[in-house]
Amino acid sequence: MLFSRYQMFRFIWLAKPTGRYLHKDHQLWVPLTLADFEAINRCERSLPKNFNFAGDVLDQWSQKEKTGERPANPALWWVNGKGAEVKWSFGELGSLSRKAANVLTKPCGLKRGDRVAVILPRIPEWWLINVACMRTGLVFMPGTTQLTANDILYRLQASKAKCVVVSEEVVPAVESIMSECPDLKTKLLVAPYSQNGWLSFQELFQSASAEHSCVETGSQEPMAIYFTSGTTGAPKMAQHSQSSLGIGYTLCGRYWLDLKSSDVIWNMSDTGWIKAAIGSVFSSWLQGACVFVHRMAQFDTDTFLDTLTTYPITTLCSAPTVYRMLVQKDLKRYKFKKLRHCLTGGEPLNPEVLEQWKAQTGLELYEGYGQTEVGIICANQKGQEIKPGSMGKGVQPYDVQIIDENGNVLPPGKEGEIALRLKSTRPFCFFSEYVDNPGKTAATIRGNFYVTGDRGVMDSDGYFWFVGRGDDVIISSGYRIGPFEVESALIEHPAVVESAVVSSPDPIRGEVVKAFVVLSAPFKSSNPEKLTLELQDHVKKSTAPYKYPRKVEFVPELPKTITGKIKRNVLRDHEWGRTK
Repeated sequence: MLFSRYQMFRFIWLAKPTGRYLHKDHQLWVPLTLADFEAINRCERSLPKNFNFAGDVLDQWSQKEKTGERPANPALWWVNGKGAEVKWSFGELGSLSRKAANVLTKPCGLKRGDRVAVILPRIPEWWLINVACMRTGLVFMPGTTQLTANDILYRLQASKAKCVVVSEEVVPAVESIMSECPDLKTKLLVAPYSQNGWLSFQELFQSASAEHSCVETGSQEPMAIYFTSGTTGAPKMAQHSQSSLGIGYTLCGRYWLDLKSSDVIWNMSDTGWIKAAIGSVFSSWLQGACVFVHRMAQFDTDTFLDTLTTYPITTLCSAPTVYRMLVQKDLKRYKFKKLRHCLTGGEPLNPEVLEQWKAQTGLELYEGYGQTEVGIICANQKGQEIKPGSMGKGVQPYDVQIIDENGNVLPPGKEGEIALRLKSTRPFCFFSEYVDNPGKTAATIRGNFYVTGDRGVMDSDGYFWFVGRGDDVIISSGYRIGPFEVESALIEHPAVVESAVVSSPDPIRGEVVKAFVVLSAPFKSSNPEKLTLELQDHVKKSTAPYKYPRKVEFVPELPKTITGKIKRNVLRDHEWGRTK
C-alpha cells in the first residue's frame, strides 16, 4: 500500500506550473537570482517588500530544469529501507505541492495567516505540506512525533492552531485532548487509510487540482513557528518570517554546507526541529541541491553506513552523537559512494571524535553552532583551518563577540556570553518574536547586542569555543530539554516531593538528563532500581520520551537555595566535577 501510494506521487501527470516567477522590487518586475539572495543575506542589498520561497526559489529551479540550467538531480529523494522510493524533480515538487495547497485551502478551509501544527515523521508528505503552507501563506508549526498528548495540548492552545496534520501514531494523543482546543477546526490525517472525524490527506490529494496561484507574501510576513525549550516555564514560540528562513540561509548553504546544484545532502535531523528546515529545505534548495531522506524511525549504525555506501550522498549532516556511535565501528571497511563533506551541530563535538572520524574516513568534520532564533552563528567552513574543539569563526552576516554582563566586548581569552552585535536595524534573518511574550523577546537584547544565553571564549585568531549554557537547558543528542518540563512531570508522581534536573556527562550523547529526587515518606523504603524505572516510564508518558531522566539519584534533600536555577547550578557543578 505504501509503495503504491508513493508510486502514484512519482508518476503523477505534471500540469504546467502556475506559480509566480518574477518579483516586484522597487516598482520593477525582475527575477530574483541566487546572487541576489546572497547579496541580501550579506546585507549588501535591501530586502524586497515581498518574498515567497515556493514562488521565488522552488519555481525558479523548476524553470532551470526545463532549460537544462540545473542537472537532472532530484529535488527530493526519499527511501524507507524496505524498497519504497520517491524521486521528485523541482517540477514535480511544484505540481504536487500545488495539489497539497488546494487540499489545505479548500476542504480544510484554511486561510492565509492561519497556524497549522504539523506532526509527521520523515515522510514525503512533510515536505509537500511544508511547501504547500508557503504557497498559501499559512504558518507552519512542526513538531516531533515523540510529543505526548500534554505537549500537543500546550502547542495547540498556545498557538491557537486552526489545523493539525498528523501521522497515524499521533492520532490517539490528539483525540484525547482536542475537546480542550476550541480554536482547532480541522484535523488532517496522513495515512494509507481513513478514520472517522479526520480528513484523509491521501483521498483529498488524489482529487485535488494541480492549478494553484502562489500567494504573494510579504518578506516579513510570518512563515513558521518553532517551540523552543527554556530554563523555566513552557517552551517559547519563536516565530520566523518568509525571508528570515527563505533568504537568511543562503550563505549557510553556500559556505558551511558547501552545496552546489549537483550535490545530494543527507541531513539526519528530526522533522520537528529547525535543523530540518535549515539542512533539508532552505539552505539546500536555495542552492538547487538534492535533499536525501531516509525514513529510519530508529537510528541504526549498520543501516546508516549501508546507506552511505549505496546512495550517491555527497554531503552529510548529523548530530555529534551519531558520529560518536559511528567511530566505534571499523569505518575503513566501508567505501562511501560519493561522500565528500561532513557537518555536525546541535551540541558540542568532542575533539577526539573529530580526529577518529578523519583517521578512519579521511574526511574532516565541520562543526557549526547556531540557535533556533537566529540560525547559524559560528562554523568551521571549507578553506579554513579546523581547530579541534572549536566551533569555528563567526559567519556572515553576523558580527559575533564575547561580552560581559554589562554588554562590554571582552578581549580574546576571556570567558563571557556569546552575542551578536546589532546595527541600526534588527537583522531580517533574526526570528521576529516570541509570540505573545514581549518580555522574553526584549530580554534577548542587551544594549547593542543580541545575547544567545550561551557562554564561550574567542581566541586571538577569531575562533570561538563553547563553554556551556548560560541557563539550564540540557542538550542531549542534539535535543534541547528544559529542566522545568522534566521536573514538572516528576512532581506529578506520588513518590516525588521535590526534584532538580541537570545535565550529566555521557560518552555517547555528550550529556544526558539526570534527576535528583527527594522521596515522599511512603516510598523511602522502595526498591531503588524498580522505582527508578517507574519514574522514567512516568516521565516518558507525561512528556516527550526523549526528555526522560536516564539517570536518577535519590537524595534526602536538595540544596537550600532561593531559586531552582541556583539549586541546579550547585548540583550540575557537582555532577560535572566542578565543585569548588
